Amino acid sequence: MMRSLGVLVTVIFACVAAVLTWPQFFRLEQTIGIAHIVALRGATVAGFAVLAVVFLLLAASRRIRGFAVSMALVCVIAAICGGVTLGLRGYGSDTLPAKQDDSVRVMTWNTAGEATTAEEIAQTAVAMDADIIALPETTEATGEEVALLMRDLDHPMWVHTEAYNEDIERGPDAWQTTLLISPDLGDYSVIEASSDGTTVLPSAIAMPVNGDGPIVVAAHAVAPQPSYLEQWRHDLAWLADQCVDGNVIMAGDFNATLDHMSRLGQGGADMGYCYDAASQTGNGAAGTWPSSIPELLGAPIDHVMATSNWTISGSAVIDKAEGSDHRALVVQLDPAD
Repeated sequence: MMRSLGVLVTVIFACVAAVLTWPQFFRLEQTIGIAHIVALRGATVAGFAVLAVVFLLLAASRRIRGFAVSMALVCVIAAICGGVTLGLRGYGSDTLPAKQDDSVRVMTWNTAGEATTAEEIAQTAVAMDADIIALPETTEATGEEVALLMRDLDHPMWVHTEAYNEDIERGPDAWQTTLLISPDLGDYSVIEASSDGTTVLPSAIAMPVNGDGPIVVAAHAVAPQPSYLEQWRHDLAWLADQCVDGNVIMAGDFNATLDHMSRLGQGGADMGYCYDAASQTGNGAAGTWPSSIPELLGAPIDHVMATSNWTISGSAVIDKAEGSDHRALVVQLDPAD
């Protein structure tokens, strides 16, 4: 009886481990609970590794040795598979090459509102020589202050903002998403369709006024909280639709990892026709949230994406000791041949 129970528990545990290791195979990557666990794939891998050690220690008892060894084996396989997946996406590499005349550097940083000062944003952007800056949870006033500071540092920027619930005074900063674009890229305007995009938190679609240049999208999808799960799925699908087969650069807080996007790509791309820059350049497993824990245990939910008009040359995750609960991500794009 006990042996049969042990076999049953091991089989059930193996099934759970398989789902958590590769949920998209079971089409469960956007399901409540599983979506949250797989977001922290690094922590999940670490958890399986710890459990493997625990079961190996329990195997010292002859009475449960068979059960403990079987459970340990499942944990080891799950940890290895998860670790390989993370390794293929990249455990972290600062691979920003020298910037060329036609290179475009894109920075995204969910600033958590007033948690990050305009001075910190401006100094980081100038140090990274950013041409496009997506700032979820950043007000228009803060964006204008950032632009003024960057202008004083000989790095002028135009400011664009998309805001929800503007009739409510002193609403949360999360109701605004600010996008800064270098004048070197030309004049841009946020189109009206932006207001009908992501459901709870705003995303901004900026189009080149003269039609020459990339469409730039500053993205902010709602977090997959139980009460917002349907809106989260809608937001990801809508963002994927903005990555059309053309010249698009999208950056922001997607509140989703590559696992959650697995069925949203077209033609081998990661989301719509866009490719994820971090995973293409060795940073796909580096968690950008929360900034309070090591990168490899966190969730890589902040992304820069681009269509095949661009060659993704490098990326870097910028870790700040204070301020936002998100890390900044900087990517260099070069025109494709």
